Amino acid sequence: MLTRLHQLLLDEEGATALEYGLIAALIAAVIVGAVTTLGKNVSSTFDSIANKMSAASGAGTTP
Repeated sequence: MLTRLHQLLLDEEGATALEYGLIAALIAAVIVGAVTTLGKNVSSTFDSIANKMSAASGAGTTP
């Protein structure tokens, strides 16, 4: 019984899998944050372009 408990404490396979899982979760969180920020910037850029094109054509409103 003590031998099995000692082996369990020395086994690092589960810890390695957990570390990989945490790294994957961190990478996913960074990607979500970057895409959200980039999406907002792209949206505001397209809105600005649409407004300038609308003003240049004399329409005054965007569709």
